[in-house]
Amino acid sequence: MVENGSRKTIQSITIQSITNFLKKSSGIRYDYRVNFLFSYFTVILFLPLDYFSKVIYNICMVIAIDGPAGAGKSTIARLLAERLHLTYINSGNIYRVLTLGCLKKGIDIENPDAVIMFAEQANITYCEREIFLDQENVNALLHSDEIDKTSPLLSAIVPIRRIVNTLIRKISKDIDVVVEGRDMTSVVFPNAEYRFYLDASVETRAKRRFEQSVSGLSLEEITAAIQKRDEIDRNKIEGSLKIVDGVIVLDTADLTIEQTYDKLLAYIRL
Repeated sequence: MVENGSRKTIQSITIQSITNFLKKSSGIRYDYRVNFLFSYFTVILFLPLDYFSKVIYNICMVIAIDGPAGAGKSTIARLLAERLHLTYINSGNIYRVLTLGCLKKGIDIENPDAVIMFAEQANITYCEREIFLDQENVNALLHSDEIDKTSPLLSAIVPIRRIVNTLIRKISKDIDVVVEGRDMTSVVFPNAEYRFYLDASVETRAKRRFEQSVSGLSLEEITAAIQKRDEIDRNKIEGSLKIVDGVIVLDTADLTIEQTYDKLLAYIRL
């Protein structure tokens, strides 16, 4: 939906456009001016405000999804992006890219100043739904046990979160996106057109990760890792994982991927 601020902006620009036209059209025949204004208001009356926001004023669609590790965010976000022909942005992958870069360069994650300096200079881009660091496709390098363990520490550094959030907003400025993470609905896109929070119990999420894992970790080890990650995510100084007002909450514990997709799609107006 178009927020009140956008609605007022549209009204203001419309009035300004008419005013400018009247000022500049004094030499045009009266009946031409009347016909123009009649056509102008006809368009305004019959086109929804969403059209003006998305097409005329280039306000793009954002589907924002939050939730804890293993709740199904990435799977559903990718599916929505693929089927709706949107760009998929995994905010967690950006933190993973920064972690990967730090590890490659021997930067101590526990040295915030060094990490921040690297993040400010890092060249991270998206192309064809793939993420690149310094023009290298690093998608296949982002899910090692070391990065799984280290990236939450990096993402807890407040200036790093601000750098990543700014990058995500920049990427999303001119394209329709599905973006998922921990604070997409609360901090990065609090006024997004569609905001969802996917959840499930620790046991359910650990079982999913265990069945998907190629790391060799036991179910107990994965459960402990998820519990630790939840604790870090929910206690961050800024951008903590939480459910905010206006977000649609969906427990995915007893839902298949397709069922989850269908429930989210029912809220989305294309």
